[in-house]
Amino acid sequence: MASGIIYEMGRTLFQKVWDAHQVRRLPTGQTQLFIGLHLVHEVTSPQAFDMLRQRGWRVAFPSRTIATVDHIVPTLQQQRPFLDVVAEDMLVALERNCREFGVELLNLDSGKQGIVHVIGPELGLTQPGLTIACGDSHTSTHGAFGAVAFGIGTSQVRDVLASQCLALDPLKVRRIAVSHRLAPGVYAKDVILTIIRRLGVNGGVGFAYEYAGDTIERMTMDERMTICNMSIEGGARVGYVNPDRRTFDFMRGRPFVPSGDAFDRACSWWRSMVSDPDARYDDEVAIDAREIEPTVTWGINPGQAVGVSETLPDPAALERSASESTREALEFMGFQSGAPIKGTHIDVAFIGSCTNSRLSDLREAARVVRGQHVARHVKALVVPGSQQTRQAAEQEGLDEIFRDAGFEWRGAGCSMCLGMNTDRLEGRQVCASSSNRNFKGRQGSPTGRTLLMSPAMVAAAALAGEVVDVRAILADVEVPA
Repeated sequence: MASGIIYEMGRTLFQKVWDAHQVRRLPTGQTQLFIGLHLVHEVTSPQAFDMLRQRGWRVAFPSRTIATVDHIVPTLQQQRPFLDVVAEDMLVALERNCREFGVELLNLDSGKQGIVHVIGPELGLTQPGLTIACGDSHTSTHGAFGAVAFGIGTSQVRDVLASQCLALDPLKVRRIAVSHRLAPGVYAKDVILTIIRRLGVNGGVGFAYEYAGDTIERMTMDERMTICNMSIEGGARVGYVNPDRRTFDFMRGRPFVPSGDAFDRACSWWRSMVSDPDARYDDEVAIDAREIEPTVTWGINPGQAVGVSETLPDPAALERSASESTREALEFMGFQSGAPIKGTHIDVAFIGSCTNSRLSDLREAARVVRGQHVARHVKALVVPGSQQTRQAAEQEGLDEIFRDAGFEWRGAGCSMCLGMNTDRLEGRQVCASSSNRNFKGRQGSPTGRTLLMSPAMVAAAALAGEVVDVRAILADVEVPA
C-alpha cells in the first residue's frame, strides 16, 4: 500500500482513494488496485462465474460482492418462471452462481431488489473512500458519495471475483465547478446534460471528473447521484463529489453503515479523503448554473442536446466532424435543423433508470401530473429503481397519483432504459425518457427515438403529448410543504 509515501502537495480525493487501495505498481505501468465493493447482476456475471468454475477457483472475498437482478427482470409480470425464457435462464444462472460461490443475492423475494446503482446507496453498501466496481458502465453513480467507482467488463468481473483486484491505468482529474442557484424547474439532469454538451461525449476520456462548486454542495444525494451517473456519457471513467455532512446524514442508520461510535470514527476517516484545498488538478472547468435551462437531447448521443427554448443546430454552421455527426443524427431522428425542440411529438413517456428512479424523482414527477391526465396517444410508465423505493412511494400515495393520471405503475428494474426486457419501444416511436442514453436502438427498437430529459420534463411531455417547458406547469403548481 502507499501509506509510507510522503506527499509534498495537496491531493485530490481520487488520488487519496487510489493510493489507499494500491497493492503495487505493475511492470506495465498499471496499478494493481484492491476493490472494496463489487456489485454484480445477471447480465455481465454468468461468463465470469463460468471462468472461475472452469479453473476450479473460488471467489476470494465473497463478503465484498453483492448481487441483484435488474436488467432483464420484467416490471409488469414478475412471477416466476418469467414468460421470457432467456430472462428466466439468466436469473436461474445468477441464483446458481451465488449459491455455489457464497455470494449474497438480493433477489425478487428479498424486498431489497432493484437497480444495482439504486440499492447500493440505499442499503449503505456505497461508502466514501471505497473503490467500487461493477459490470455496468453507470457504476460512476456511486461516486456521489466520494467513492472511486467504475464500470468493468466481464473478464474484469472474473478478475475481481478471483482476486478482489484489478489492473488499471491511473486517471487525470478534471474539476468541474458549478456555481450559483439553479432556477425552479431546472434539475441535476439538466446540469449533467449541459456539462456533456459543453465538454463533449469524449471530453472526459482518461479523466476522473470531480464535481464541485456551491451548486453541487447544495444538491441532495439523489441529485449528486444523477450527476455522477452520467459521467460515463461524457467519456469520463469516474465521477465523484467530495463527501460532506449531507453525505453522512444520508448514510446514517443504513443497514451496511457502521453505527454508534464506529459511525463517528468512519466519518472522521471519510473526511480525511476529501480533496485538499491545495490539490492540483489536470484541468478545471467552470459552469454558471444561472445559464442552464431545462435541457432535452435531440440526437443519438447525450451530447446532442439543447435548452428547451432553443432550436436544433444547423450542420452547415459546424466544423466538419460535428457537422457529419449532426447530419446523421438529424436524419435518423427525422428532425429538421432550425426547428424548435419544444413541440416535438412523443409517443412514450418513461420515468425510471439508474439515473432518475429514486423517491425524489418520483415525487417531483408526481407534483407535475397531480390532478391531470396524460395525452390520449401517449403510453406512460413509471418504474421505481428498487423495491424499497416503490414501497416508500406507495406509502406516500404517489402510485395513485400516477395511476389517476394515466401512467402505468411498475415493479423495480432497468425497464425501458435499455430494452433488455419486455419494456421496449416499437418501430419509430419517440420516447421522452429520464434515462441516460439515446443511442440508436437503445430502448429496444432499432428505429426507436429517445429524447433524454429530467423526470419532471418527462411528466410534462406525457401530459402535453409533446416536449414542453415544465416551468410553465410548475408556475401553477403549489409547492409542497
